[in-house]
This record gives sequence, structure tokens and C-alpha cells, in this order.
Amino acid sequence: MAFEQTISVQESLRRIHELQPELNAAVTIVDDAPEAGIPVILKDNISTKGIRTTASSRILDNYVPVYDATIVTKLKHAGFTPVVKASMDELGMGGTNRNAATGPVHNAWDQDRIAGGSSGGSAVLTARAAAPLAIGTDTGDSVRKPASYNGVVGVKPTYGRISRYGIIPYASSLDHVGYFTTSVKDAAAALEILAGRDDHDMTSSLEPVGEYEACLNPNLAGKKIAVFDTVADALRDEAIAAAFQKLVSDLESAGADVTHVTMPEQLMDLIAPVYKTIANSEAAANHSNLDGIRFGVRKPGESVEDVMTASRTAGFSSYVRARFVIGSYSLFEENQDRLFRKAQKIRRLICEAYASLFRNVDAVICPAAPTVAPLLAESSDVRFGQDEFVEEHMQLANFSGYPSMVIPLGKKDGLPFAVEIAAKPFEEQTMFDVAAGMEALLKEGRHE
Repeated sequence: MAFEQTISVQESLRRIHELQPELNAAVTIVDDAPEAGIPVILKDNISTKGIRTTASSRILDNYVPVYDATIVTKLKHAGFTPVVKASMDELGMGGTNRNAATGPVHNAWDQDRIAGGSSGGSAVLTARAAAPLAIGTDTGDSVRKPASYNGVVGVKPTYGRISRYGIIPYASSLDHVGYFTTSVKDAAAALEILAGRDDHDMTSSLEPVGEYEACLNPNLAGKKIAVFDTVADALRDEAIAAAFQKLVSDLESAGADVTHVTMPEQLMDLIAPVYKTIANSEAAANHSNLDGIRFGVRKPGESVEDVMTASRTAGFSSYVRARFVIGSYSLFEENQDRLFRKAQKIRRLICEAYASLFRNVDAVICPAAPTVAPLLAESSDVRFGQDEFVEEHMQLANFSGYPSMVIPLGKKDGLPFAVEIAAKPFEEQTMFDVAAGMEALLKEGRHE
């Protein structure tokens, strides 16, 4: 198993330092990292023994874990060396990477645009060749959206495929470990390293880990690929729509059996409110320990309650505090039936409809993000208004736990956009095969 693109640890560190003034992607650079090994970038919510891990939140500014996350142990055993803890939206809550305690991360190809979040630091450093592999987490497209905006491969495997032990959580029923590479081949190799059962994480799966790289087959002939028309037809960007339709035509020319599937827009319109209700509720419960007493940077106060209030007020951005308020409100006993439990029931209906798309097909594809990366000045962290499903549709793979990945599809005015490929649970091999076939078509220069 070998990555197609790699550099030395020292060269990686040099590039990270060089890029920091432009991208603001690093929280902690591991300058004393061992020189041996392949450099790997870690999102700053991944526990690293002896290396500060803040989740880009002021309240965790002094947190240095005493243990490695399971995936860090796996990476080290495979010959990887962590070189940087990359910036993220605070505690994973956001889609812009603007609310990190260290300030916004800038897009890899335009400093005036967002990186996407919450794994923006990992995405932009991968795009600028600082390391061949970067780890992120994906709760509601937090790997795949930044991958689309920065022109790299982003993978979110099946729920339970990769252990989450040692990952600072956001929303436990939606959180996945994901990662970034610059090729599908490297993405397949990375999953072999990261995947597998871990008794420290009882949600991790007993499903055997495949030889994804060795078995990679880019032949598209006979592959049954469904186009998710509900998303594709909602695109308003003509350049992205044209590139996607050209890809669909090329898939047919390559021998793929292309069909078309839809979901009721009534359910699609409920993706965002259901996600916000469940994610914010689980986040409020998961982070109740960040109070300055049991955990986190402590601020002074005359009583325990004063210390907790002062610590949480100073420790969290207003955006994250607002999410905690919404989540806590949904968990109040008098509200649980009409909010949290109702959201869970609707999630089940959405998942059933999503599962129906995969009947008799190998993969479902659609445009990843509806636009290129938005301008920093025009984007907002406060996304509590009405959301369009064309923007939030990749959350379907978090609701369902199905594997999903994005690969670069093209560029508009020099800015990348991507296609999403999803498959049935634990059929990552099929997903990689379809992605590799698409990647080969794109490398032939059929899309500009």
C-alpha cells in the first residue's frame, strides 16, 4: 500500500508554515514531529497525546490529551506522522470555518472565499499539497463540502466503519470520521488504514475491512448508476449543471447503465430543520461537561454557578452558544415529544425514502455543492433561517449512515466544484470503483 503523492515530514512542515499567513489553516504545528514517516494532517478535534487539541474553541485552549485517538494509533502504526492540528469550525458547529477561535480559514484558491466547514483547515492544506492525507470529521457534509470548495477528494464512509474513540464529538448519531486525499486510489488506501472494529467505540462495526486499493476497478461498463434528479434539477448554476450533465453523458458512453431517481421535495425540505434539531440537541448534551469546573478553561466566579456561566460565556462563540440554546430547548421535557422525538421520527421517514433510491443500483450521484465557495464577506455563520435542500442534501448520508464521497468535477472561474457519489452501507468498494471510473474520465480532459 503506497500513496501516489507524498512528501517528507520536514517539507510538509515547511509548507504549512509558508501557507499559514495566507490560509490561517493551522492551530498547532507539530514542529518537533519525528522526521520519519508520511505526514498527515489532523483536524483539531482528534485527540493526540501530548499535543494540544482545542477543537478551535477558546474553552479548550489549554487541553492537552493524555491519549491518542484510535485512528491516530492506526496512522502511526501505518507509518504516518502527525504534523499539524488543523483549524475547524468551533466544536464542528458550522459550514464556513469562520468561527474558529483562531479566526477564519481561507479557501485554497481564493483568500476572499470560505474554505467550507467544519473541516476547512484539513481541506485547504490538502489542496495546497501540505500532506497526502488529512483527517476530518463529517456530521452534516463537514468533509465533503470543503472538499468540493477546494478541489480535493473527500470521503465519509459508512457509520461505524471508522472508530470515533478519541474524537471530540458534535452529534453522536451523525458524526463520522472522514478524510481528504488528492486521488481516489489514495482514498481507497486510506480507508484500509483507518477502518475496523474498535472495542473502545461500541458503535464501530464488526464488518470486515476490504482490500480497497488492491481491488480498485475503474471499469464503468455495466455499473448501475442513478442520477439524483431532485438535487440535479434544483441547480441554478449553469456551469456546474452543464459539467454534471456532460459527466452523465460520458458515463453512458463508458457503458454505465444510467437511471434517474427522485425523492419527494416535501421530505427534502425537512432535511435542514431535522438536522438542526437533532444535531443541536446532541451537541448540547455532549458538551455539558465543558463548564470550567470538570473540563475546559476556567473563569473566576463567586460560586460554582458563576464559574460555569463565566467560563461558558467566555469560552464559546455566540454562534455556538445559540446552538446550545436551541438544543437545550428541544431537550426540555415539555418539548421533547413535539421537537426532538418528532425530528427523530421524520429522520426515519427521510432515511426510508433515501434507501429507496439505492434499489437495484450500485451508486447514486449528484452535484455536491450548488455553487463554488462563497465569498467570506457574503457568507454567514448564523444559518438558522430557511435552508434549501440543494445546499443541505449531503446530510442525507449522515442521517442514513450511507457511505458518500466527492471528487473534483470541474472549475468555474478557477474555483473548484465536485460530484457526490453515494453507495449502500459498507459498499465502499463499489463507491471507490465508480469514483475511480469517473476520475479516469475527467483526467481524459473531457471536462474543463
